[in-house]
Amino acid sequence: MNDTPADPLSRSELTLLRLLQEDGRQTNAELAKRINVSAATCHRRTQRLFDEGFITGVRATVDPHKVGLGALVMVGIVLDRSTPESFAAFEEAIAREDAILDCDLVAGDFDYLLRIRVSDMSDFNRLHTRKLIALPGVRQARTFFVIKEVKSNAPLKF
Repeated sequence: MNDTPADPLSRSELTLLRLLQEDGRQTNAELAKRINVSAATCHRRTQRLFDEGFITGVRATVDPHKVGLGALVMVGIVLDRSTPESFAAFEEAIAREDAILDCDLVAGDFDYLLRIRVSDMSDFNRLHTRKLIALPGVRQARTFFVIKEVKSNAPLKF
């Protein structure tokens, strides 16, 4: 996938991206009407956005509390070595852990920052003792329990 498009996005394509971020369930006909193009043109433009990687997927946003995953935990991970092999081993292992929503390689006090959903503190304790500290190369894990989610998964502004 190329990071830059073959052609710049038109104003209507940018609007289409904004509209889909707001509500991905809009029909092609609704979107076409809102950007003032035909349904066929809207479909072609939407397909281009997928084909060129501007839209990377479509999925429902699930309320974590409704499915018993109300506790959000951030974990800063420090590895014992900063080598390409240790990073690769850690990233491969982290990809298999379902409770870990996000894992980002960061600059600063940690090597990685994890965003984790669990049911409660006891659930996190089990995950921490059985899996997190046993991940390849982990020297330190610093845990932050989120008290209140102020802003989460906001749409991109462009």
